[in-house]
Amino acid sequence: MDWKIELIFVPVTDVDRSKAFYVDQVGFVADHDQQVDESLRFVQLTPPGSACSIAFGTGLSDMEPGTQNSIQVVVPDAAAAYDHLTANGVTATPVDEQAWGRFVTFDDPDGNTWTLQQLPDYSKPVGEQYA
Repeated sequence: MDWKIELIFVPVTDVDRSKAFYVDQVGFVADHDQQVDESLRFVQLTPPGSACSIAFGTGLSDMEPGTQNSIQVVVPDAAAAYDHLTANGVTATPVDEQAWGRFVTFDDPDGNTWTLQQLPDYSKPVGEQYA
């Protein structure tokens, strides 16, 4: 039996501001935006190439905005991800190189923290794993 994570909720205070941030600055694809009624709105966005989406809106979660700090995304090139984010006005940490990967982090407007990881190519010698 396969188990697939396909949707992660991200708590936000301003749905429109968050949608604009993730779509216009980070580059996610806007899949769905439905105002069900005055107390329920569902927005779903997907990072390019991902099988897992994020969702936020109104009436969806009891989580406090800014508390989702555990999403880690694998990217092919941490430096390119950093360049993309900063070119689009997103404050991100410079690439942090560790033995287990290269990392970039950024926060959304509510303070939810994202970690981007470039995995090493373990088939290459140390020092050439990110070439």
